[in-house]
Amino acid sequence: MKYGYFDDSQREYVITTPQTPYPWINYLGSQDYFSLISNTSGGYSFYKDARLRRITRYRYNNIPVDNNGRYFYIREGDDFWSPGWKPVKRGLNEYQCRHGMGYTIIKGTRNGLAAEVLYFVPSDFNGEVQKVTLTNNTDKAKNFTLFSYVEWCLWNAQDDMTNFQRNFNTGEVEVDGSTIYHKTEYRERRNHYAFYTVNRPVSGFDTDRESFMGRYNGPENPEAVLDGKSRNSVADGWSPIASHSITITLEPKESTELVFVLGYVENDEEKKWESPGVINKEKAKEMISLFSTSSGADKALSELKKSWDDLLSRYVLDSSDEKLNRMVNIWNQYQCIITFNMSRSASYFESGIGRGMGFRDSNQDIAGFVHQLPDRARERILDLAATQLEDGGAYHQYQPLTKKGNDEIGGDFNDDPLWLIYSTSAYIKESGDWSILEESVPYDNNPDKAKPFLDHLKRSFHHVVENRGPHGLPLIGRADWNDCLNLNCFSSTPDESFQTCTSKDGKTAESIFIGGMFVSIGKEYVRILEHLGKNDEAKAANEHIETMKDAIIKHGWDGEWFLRAYDDNGDKVGSSENEEGKIFIEPQGYCVMAGIGVEDGMAAKALESTRNYLDSDHGMVLVNPPYSKYHINLGEISSYPPGYKENAGIFCHNNPWVIIAETVLGQGNFAFEHYKKIAPAYREDISDKHRMEPYVYSQMIAGKDAGRHGEAKNSWLTGTAAWNFIAVSHWILGVRPDYEGLIVDPCIPQEWNDFSVKRVFRGSTYNINVKNPDHVSKGVKTITVNGKEIEGNIIPVYNDNAVHTVEVIMG
Repeated sequence: MKYGYFDDSQREYVITTPQTPYPWINYLGSQDYFSLISNTSGGYSFYKDARLRRITRYRYNNIPVDNNGRYFYIREGDDFWSPGWKPVKRGLNEYQCRHGMGYTIIKGTRNGLAAEVLYFVPSDFNGEVQKVTLTNNTDKAKNFTLFSYVEWCLWNAQDDMTNFQRNFNTGEVEVDGSTIYHKTEYRERRNHYAFYTVNRPVSGFDTDRESFMGRYNGPENPEAVLDGKSRNSVADGWSPIASHSITITLEPKESTELVFVLGYVENDEEKKWESPGVINKEKAKEMISLFSTSSGADKALSELKKSWDDLLSRYVLDSSDEKLNRMVNIWNQYQCIITFNMSRSASYFESGIGRGMGFRDSNQDIAGFVHQLPDRARERILDLAATQLEDGGAYHQYQPLTKKGNDEIGGDFNDDPLWLIYSTSAYIKESGDWSILEESVPYDNNPDKAKPFLDHLKRSFHHVVENRGPHGLPLIGRADWNDCLNLNCFSSTPDESFQTCTSKDGKTAESIFIGGMFVSIGKEYVRILEHLGKNDEAKAANEHIETMKDAIIKHGWDGEWFLRAYDDNGDKVGSSENEEGKIFIEPQGYCVMAGIGVEDGMAAKALESTRNYLDSDHGMVLVNPPYSKYHINLGEISSYPPGYKENAGIFCHNNPWVIIAETVLGQGNFAFEHYKKIAPAYREDISDKHRMEPYVYSQMIAGKDAGRHGEAKNSWLTGTAAWNFIAVSHWILGVRPDYEGLIVDPCIPQEWNDFSVKRVFRGSTYNINVKNPDHVSKGVKTITVNGKEIEGNIIPVYNDNAVHTVEVIMG
């Protein structure tokens, strides 16, 4: 069953019922201020850091789901309702939610009164704009009261949920005309406050939650709304909120527009106060003045849309497959940028408290959006490198507000260093900017330990070389890409972290997956060194790569597929010798991506095994058979019920590695078949089963051994977004950047006749038309650029701001 439809012309997903299988959300903001918003107006806002600068309060894991948001109530006579259905949940004559690129429009109609709310975060603005349009569609005048409502979070979202002995005494606000200022803790160590305002005089206000709600009522039936009148309450300790009430009269067919602004302000320490006890509102008033009229909101929305037009114009596909076009051109690229902004920190599954910006996560995300925002990719790479440790390892996470490594999590996730080489390679290929290698970058955020960035790549590479186990394979550390494969944590204690607790010396358990990464990503390090003329270093690095390749073939091959690992006992993991967990997906994909076994048939056997043992109607499971009991030597992976998460769930993040591996072998039919199984637009018709948004990828789908096979979880913030965009754009469609130019090397289903790609690359626009007259999956017969045939399949860099026509004949 569908719950809406794609409007590709507007780049929107239109939801036609508020009762979706799970809250379907959107993200607002792209710089420092961010909001999550659901199709019923749920969600919250924060500045930079969802833990340390949480602006509004949200209640995760609650009944019913999606509690708290930025709500509006309309009180007309004895009736009251909300335009987004929640929180009142009173029936609407009409409902629609349009999730677009950085904005959401929610419209509800009841009793002939239409209320439409546009939510967005303008570019270069630390606040959320809410434009409310009210229309009387009847032939009689209407008199009603509009109430707004948000609940302030007391900044630190962790402390906000736990430290009640303090928090129930700290709430402070100021009210100035139509603006409510939240200044809890401003008197002491904070120099920031938030505000909520509307661009017309108000009939009343509330800033104390209990006064507005009533002691035993909730957002679904606040006493102030029931009575049709605000209390004009001023929070004094307890829980501060912000609510305006505005009495409105509309003549028949008349409309009116109001603009609300939810904003964040930081003051210089010496300019905190306007007068004793009164906050300095100068910056807030400047922000408010921008939206004193509806035209200000309209102008800001137009500018936001133009910015997305530009971002989404740099890789544009035209094919006969409508669903493929919308994934490549709109939603996958949009999700890549959102995932870059958030890493894995703030979604409807990540509370924004437990995780900061992931080192491996963010490095992988960079490859998915670098063609759109190379400057921000560069900045992120250097931020990540600054959290690296001197031995080449890295903090697994850092806090976005401070950009300092997260001591609570620490390091020793031994795949992390290689991802820094991966992202740097992707950045240089896209931008041609080799100067990044000369930047002075600290270790452990210590300026006294700064070295040229190239030194960071060298230590990343050699961290693997210097941390190998008994078989010459990379030591896994606390974990590799799969944080739930914990071969050095033999845990039997409840609540103990599998990732941060190690009970073994870490000198035995090895990862074949990291070995495949080392061979694949290490080749990029060699190419970087060769470009710099460091041929001796490149030769030495290549020897290490060949040694690793030999070790994988000798000790990492199980006969029909690649092993996953060796545990602390030196026993095989992911082997036909195992009773459970015989085959894992990760090494099959990455080892073939690295080219291991391509020439001798091992790679083909490995991919055939993935199809035979891991594939399902909803994608490839991570491991098969699943673990039916807890294995102390394997850790968290075996703690999940069969078919969920890492224990044989369909981890959508690693399916693209198999997709790419299939293209390495020229298997375009298999590659595209795998792609369609997990791409959300192709799953829209089964939204009842899939449950998550049909416009963005989820982290996982319940596997074939699960009772709810095909049900997705953990949508939006996942490396799936970047890797699927790479898989389809770089490897299936085959248009990908390289150090010396733009490679065109498609690997497509044989039935395809043609397709075209517009690609902006290093200052030029390439209109690439691909024809497949012989119906092959892979192989380029000829390429002509501007009417002239070129040798090979690398289009040179022109950097001339011109448009170049490229004709490609496959065969």
